[in-house]
Amino acid sequence: MTEQIIRRTQFTFWKSIEVRWGDMDSMGHVNNTVYFTYLESARVELLHKLGARGKQRNDGQGPALVSTSCDFKQQVAYPATIDVGVRVEAIGQRSFRMSYGLFLRGTDEVVATASSVNAWIDYAAGRAVEIPDELRAALAEYQPSE
Repeated sequence: MTEQIIRRTQFTFWKSIEVRWGDMDSMGHVNNTVYFTYLESARVELLHKLGARGKQRNDGQGPALVSTSCDFKQQVAYPATIDVGVRVEAIGQRSFRMSYGLFLRGTDEVVATASSVNAWIDYAAGRAVEIPDELRAALAEYQPSE
């Protein structure tokens, strides 16, 4: 099985994150759980940019993380800055899939790749509902053009 080459040009939204001293574990590198916080920061910033602010919306609907995974490629230690690239891979009726590339700032060095599935939820009903047309169109702007 050959590994897919990940390039910066494959991503349509960027969030830079400074690695904090407290992000490291006893092995002297960023703890694996912290990567999920980096992903969350990028995902939430993009969704806020698109107006998908969750319970802050007037209609009681918003995004909910359904699943996420991360593949670690190399260790990162403080001090460092991570550039998190995000793209929308697929948009379904009630959910959308995103992928991420985490790079050392200003380089093509991939430190991790990740993905997430996010559902559009009616919070009061506690179930997935159809993604509004305006959000569907906004998400489509962040799909790769390749």
